[in-house]
Amino acid sequence: MPHFVYRITKYDPADRDEHGSYTGAEDSTSDHGPVESAYLQAIAAFAEDTGIDTFAIREPQIAGLAHFGLEPAADGHGLAGLFPPDLTGFHDGAQVSLRVGLELVRAMLRDSGAWCRLEVEDVFAVHVGWDQYVYVSSDKPCDSALARTRALGLFPERLPASPYAAHCDEPGVQRPADEDFWARLRWCIATRQADLLEEAYIDNASHWHRLTQENLDTVRARLTPRARLTVWPDLSTDVGAVLASLPDEGSVELVWEDQNGSVTSTIADHSQYQELAAQTEGARAAAALSLYVAERHPLLTAVLPDSDGVLRARWRTEPTPSDRNWAFLKTLQRGQICTGTVTQIASFGVTFVDIGGFTAMINLPELSWRHIDHPSDVVAVGQRISTEILDVDLVRERVPLSLKALQEDPMLRFIQQVGKVTTGVVTKLVPFGAFVRVEDGADGLEGLVHVTELAEGRADRPEDVVQVGDPLPVKVIEVDPPRRRITLSHLQALTTEEG
Repeated sequence: MPHFVYRITKYDPADRDEHGSYTGAEDSTSDHGPVESAYLQAIAAFAEDTGIDTFAIREPQIAGLAHFGLEPAADGHGLAGLFPPDLTGFHDGAQVSLRVGLELVRAMLRDSGAWCRLEVEDVFAVHVGWDQYVYVSSDKPCDSALARTRALGLFPERLPASPYAAHCDEPGVQRPADEDFWARLRWCIATRQADLLEEAYIDNASHWHRLTQENLDTVRARLTPRARLTVWPDLSTDVGAVLASLPDEGSVELVWEDQNGSVTSTIADHSQYQELAAQTEGARAAAALSLYVAERHPLLTAVLPDSDGVLRARWRTEPTPSDRNWAFLKTLQRGQICTGTVTQIASFGVTFVDIGGFTAMINLPELSWRHIDHPSDVVAVGQRISTEILDVDLVRERVPLSLKALQEDPMLRFIQQVGKVTTGVVTKLVPFGAFVRVEDGADGLEGLVHVTELAEGRADRPEDVVQVGDPLPVKVIEVDPPRRRITLSHLQALTTEEG
């Protein structure tokens, strides 16, 4: 933030008691006249001294359920004439002229229901606080503006910082609505997990979009810059059941799609349910969302980055389980070694491993280089194991692991046996040949003797020559580790022995 920070007020410091409370006659509401004008002139003087004529709107908001100001709320949140009725242009990062910026200050001085920070990054800032305390920050001392402020009858006071400066030191990483987010959302739509997108374009104001695979790109292109996004399960087509489930006490947010396809939301309590039922008559679908964070269960959240991919908005969302998975998965990479605990061995052969609050998996072929019938031949529930990450799938939120990747491939050693003769045991007969174990042990490497390499002359079936359990001399012809194949020949073994 800029180094020079001043609090500007209409309250004379001489009119304060020993506790610092103001005891003078100035009203804490705007006079809509010369004092209000003096504030605006003072801000303009600081802007001129700093050399700026445009501001960026930061963290804009409009009044929510309650209005805490002493003045009645103004139509259009005090923004009528400055922005269109849908408030296009009143969003985080929007650039406004000095004139519009001063009118925004006027609306905030009147507590008309709209608020924002006006800033030029690291150069200038204007924050309006309670009871018409205004905080101006600049990267210059602005001596001329200070003199002008005093001449206008206002009282500037140097402070170390503005109490309304943004604080961005919350723990955790905010998920951006980047390509990974949109790929994840598209997958959720395809699997019918999600169909509703809430676009919070201003604090306390949202647009709603019911998503399909066909309209997702169109909706994305129309989103307000730097909006907060919340993804929800689809609306229910049983609107009557939704209305019947509304709580007997407290307030709830009802979201519904009308017959024209527009999605709307409103907050209501039990005294308004009859009116709400009339308002939603003919609705295609609806959902009731709790106002309590612990009872709201969106699927994922994010904030839109700027066009260059940088996340500059300071909004923070309440992370969902999917968001926490994303944050963890972003710390992983293919080839990384990780240690975890076996939590489950599924009947279909997959081993699940907790690698720090996230459940990864090992498919059966990745447990061992050697043949195994079941994961329990290698691992047990509760066992701590080290594995290699094969992939990090942010779309499906999957991390496949490999236990065998950290072990030596015995087939690489067995390459040294190419050209040598050994005696193995026939383990299995297939129409095209016989499999022979060429290493000691039940999990020893096996190779294939093709039926044409079993005997001289024509052998129609392997069982005409050998049976399972028979010892069989074989020559190692080829070892192919990538294809996991060992080629053997009984005929060549006999020729070698005779030679």
